[in-house]
Amino acid sequence: MSEGGERDTKLGGATSPQTQSSCPGLTRASTLPPRAPNDVDGRDKPGHDGRKGRGVKRLLAVAVAAAMVVAVALALTAYTISLGPLPLQEAKALSTTVVDRHGKLLRAYAMADGRWRLPVSAKKDVDPTYLKLLLAYEDQRFYEHHGVDPKALARAAIQLGSHGHIVSGGSTITMQLARLLEPRRQRSLHAKLRQIVRALELEQKLSKDEILDLYLTLAPYGGNLEGIRSASIAYFGKEPKRLSLAEAALLVALPQSPETRRLDRHPEAARRGRDRVLDRMVSENVISADEAAQAKAQPVPAFRKPMPILAPHAADQATAVVKDQPIIRLTLDSSLQKVLEPLARDRAMALGPNVSVGIIVVDNESGDVLAHVGSADYFDQRRAGQVDMTRAVRSPGSTLKPFIYGLAFEDGFVHPDSLIEDRPVRFGSYAPENFDMTFQGTVPVRKALQLSLNVPAIVLLDRVGASRLSSRLKQAGGSLVLPKDEAPGLAMGLGGVGVTLQDLAQLYAGFPRLGTTRPLREIMMADEKDDAREPMRLMDPAAAWQVGNVLLGTPPPENAARNRIAFKTGTSYGYRDAWSVGFDGRVTIGVWVGRPDGAPVPGLIGRVSAAPILFDAFARSGKLPAALPKPPKGALVASNSKLPLPLRRFRPIGELVRTGAEQAPHIQFPLNGSRIDVDRSAGPEASVMPVKVSGGVLPLTMLVNGLPVGEIDSRRQRLIDPPGPGFARLTVIDATGAADTVVVRIQ
Repeated sequence: MSEGGERDTKLGGATSPQTQSSCPGLTRASTLPPRAPNDVDGRDKPGHDGRKGRGVKRLLAVAVAAAMVVAVALALTAYTISLGPLPLQEAKALSTTVVDRHGKLLRAYAMADGRWRLPVSAKKDVDPTYLKLLLAYEDQRFYEHHGVDPKALARAAIQLGSHGHIVSGGSTITMQLARLLEPRRQRSLHAKLRQIVRALELEQKLSKDEILDLYLTLAPYGGNLEGIRSASIAYFGKEPKRLSLAEAALLVALPQSPETRRLDRHPEAARRGRDRVLDRMVSENVISADEAAQAKAQPVPAFRKPMPILAPHAADQATAVVKDQPIIRLTLDSSLQKVLEPLARDRAMALGPNVSVGIIVVDNESGDVLAHVGSADYFDQRRAGQVDMTRAVRSPGSTLKPFIYGLAFEDGFVHPDSLIEDRPVRFGSYAPENFDMTFQGTVPVRKALQLSLNVPAIVLLDRVGASRLSSRLKQAGGSLVLPKDEAPGLAMGLGGVGVTLQDLAQLYAGFPRLGTTRPLREIMMADEKDDAREPMRLMDPAAAWQVGNVLLGTPPPENAARNRIAFKTGTSYGYRDAWSVGFDGRVTIGVWVGRPDGAPVPGLIGRVSAAPILFDAFARSGKLPAALPKPPKGALVASNSKLPLPLRRFRPIGELVRTGAEQAPHIQFPLNGSRIDVDRSAGPEASVMPVKVSGGVLPLTMLVNGLPVGEIDSRRQRLIDPPGPGFARLTVIDATGAADTVVVRIQ
């Protein structure tokens, strides 16, 4: 090629190569971009302007994206703030529930607006089958997401685009809980956004278990029923702890459309909803087709059952005492309460149209009330069913007699096998008579108490002292009500005083406890760590055991086993009240029968009307009678012939005609109320205490705290080993039965 054809053309200090033209002798400029001198391959080197341009674009894109994220975050934050705090406090409002000692529901009270909303724990209160169906149907990834399930939302968006309307909401359980906390009637994108934001908040504030518990508490089930416990109790009559597959599927289906599937209005729609749940569970291999078929064959309930009302009087009292506490725990045993309420109702119906029955069961050891039946029927107005007859003050009849005998045993002037006279006697203008208007003559003290003879009881009360009996019962927790401006008198031994069934049961529980009582407890306080109820003294252990041993031999009602239950009956004046109180080694049961208005009921007798209920209550407790305690140390167990001479027969003070030389025994030393210092460090011989007596007919018997310690010699003195430290009762009885007693303090 010619030199002219090979020239380079200079352009701006750079050469532009020439290309060969198709016409000979002609050339044209190249279309390639100009090259740098060293760019032999035609590529830009690092750091050159082309690479830098693309980096700037990337930075701009990242900045825009970050700005958008920040903007969205700020917008969501502002939107969240505009929504205000979550209404969790309002959602935690519950129906007040009263439960027994094991946590079983006794009674629930509807909320102020009439809704039933019971507290629930998914792990403790709900059948696992239901939870498996619920999560499989409503939220399969509940434990994986943070309140929102993107897959479910994507599915819902695709269904919305393809169908033109909302087919499934894509809501998680957390989102559904958000909707329950803030109900919205319309389904819209804005409502869905609100649920998403609230769901994210809930996941930050609550754990998964707390979210599930709250959902199960608030889920609607039609009408005024909220929560799975309310629904299960109202529709199935049971707690949701044990549900069949059909029941579990039904409870999953109802909240989806609670009003159109209400069992008491639209049972067929509810059945279709249940079957739809079962079909889907089969398609997802949660259950088998056979299981679904069997569940579908089960009918659905067509009506609601009433909420349980066990121990209504105790529940009413508890809610009046305990305020602002959603769950109130009582000491009652619901299984025992369930069998005693029908017993009271059936017996009251058999006794008459206006008769009511009260029953109380007390644990001897703890003083806890295990059952409390306040009336025959809480809703029976003719029987004044809402009046709690266990708290009503009524005349006790002969039920106080065991305490008279117990103090007599404690004082040591009578023994269960001593002989006592049952014959006409007069105390001023008062002349007690027996219930059958007859007299038994000379009888053992044991038999006098078992047959509830009136004259021996009043004679012993005269010796013990009515004021002392009254003060001792009050000391042990019994609130006796006397007529206005009246002091305790002999009539209180036959019912001339007022007492409640609860107080009577507490006092009788002192016999198997060997002389101490404990205040009754019916409400378990939440802040009660240690039981601070101190035992209260009723009588000496030996005397309490002797009373229980005597009452154990009381002839039982017809067809009842003997020597199984120690009990006493009572009938008030005019056949207004019939009582029976009994105990074994485990529990004490008290029964009252009568009309709440105090009207007489002809033929109403404790042994006939109340005692059979008592024995039936023991039988329905489901436990065999427990043995009474063994005799305490020092208890005198002997037949009449082996008793000390003064204890073989009881003679009232003033009965014997004495000669001028005879005087009643009198303890000269120690003086009544004195304090005796005893030094036991020098040995037993140096610590003995002398007792000096004047008067009385030999032989003289010495008793310390009701227990014989021997006879006093002809010099009328004796050295005894003083008990203590503490109070000691010293008694001297002569051959005629006359006695003197002093109380000293050993220190």
